[in-house]
Amino acid sequence: MKTIPVTRPFMPPKKEFEEYLNGIWQREYLTNNGPLVQELEQKLQHYLGVENLLFVSNGTVALQLAIKALGLSGEVITTPFSFVATSSAIVWEHCTPVFVDIDPESFNINPELIEEAVTEKTSAILATHVFGNPCDVEKIREIADRFGLHVIYDAAHGFGTRYRGSSIFSHGDISTTSFHATKLFHTVEGGALMTKDRDLYERLNYMRNFGHDGPGKFNGVGINGKNSELHAAMGLCNLGYVESILDVRERQCRLYNQLLKGLPLARQAIRSGTHCNNSYYPVLFRDETTLLQVMGRLEDEGIFPRRYFYPSLDKLDYVESYWMEISSRLSRRVLCLPLYHDLTQSDQLFIATIIKDQLTQSYEKDLDVRRKLLTGAGY
Repeated sequence: MKTIPVTRPFMPPKKEFEEYLNGIWQREYLTNNGPLVQELEQKLQHYLGVENLLFVSNGTVALQLAIKALGLSGEVITTPFSFVATSSAIVWEHCTPVFVDIDPESFNINPELIEEAVTEKTSAILATHVFGNPCDVEKIREIADRFGLHVIYDAAHGFGTRYRGSSIFSHGDISTTSFHATKLFHTVEGGALMTKDRDLYERLNYMRNFGHDGPGKFNGVGINGKNSELHAAMGLCNLGYVESILDVRERQCRLYNQLLKGLPLARQAIRSGTHCNNSYYPVLFRDETTLLQVMGRLEDEGIFPRRYFYPSLDKLDYVESYWMEISSRLSRRVLCLPLYHDLTQSDQLFIATIIKDQLTQSYEKDLDVRRKLLTGAGY
């Protein structure tokens, strides 16, 4: 049986990667801000149209560095609907996550609820552009300015998304992203931070490398957040294929839209003015039971979608317990369908056929139950 996972990493031509490896072998320079790392940073800045980009070891370390560089303490307002690293980075840096529920249509933190969560202990807002869909950056900025708060964006899903003509990475005091192998642009493992503040960039640059400031000199406390020449080589290879990757994703999502049209499934509402990267294909079922039935049928056929993001982060055992009604309800009903560069049209048709068949069976079963309830048949 053919297996269809939720994603597969894009693999550039092996020969191209080997050419970079040959240079690494010749230079014998493997890490510590090598020439390929610097080249990747410059090319990413140019491609994305951003300033002051730092390539780091992963997206979680990027979040931790952002929190540390901004000197955050006390409470950080954040979203319960994201990958666990969004919350764990806050806790790891000895701050307290304060959850604000999400908008049921955009899946992002609801800016209308942020203000009432601000206290004298609040130091920042850490929001996620969920599935690459931009937050209400204007409203969040206005609130942050009014209360003197910092803003960090977890833009792990955001590579290639543009909002009002600019990269989604251009917002916030610091924007972080992930270049993990599951992302549409990857460096196997990796991540980045971006900021418009040059002084903050310099601070982060020291912090990602133990605070090193030349032989035997240190400029403040730091950690090992560097990345290697090998990872940069993969990034340089993949960068040349990003436009093709984005085009394929857009076509695949359009096909899913066509194949699933008319079914009782809802989609995430993309913010107006956005050219989205189609990094994921989430569908929203009417209830968790239906989701589990569809997921079970798909898995029986060797198809493995993923429940991003379940459970809602307010359920973590190391945070204060909150009741996030929308996030809790939505997290039980969202399923991300397989989406990756080599996914074929026939694969998508197979997936959609199974979903349609299961939903039709569920619908007919519901009708039969309702009919019996109305007529009293069988009771």
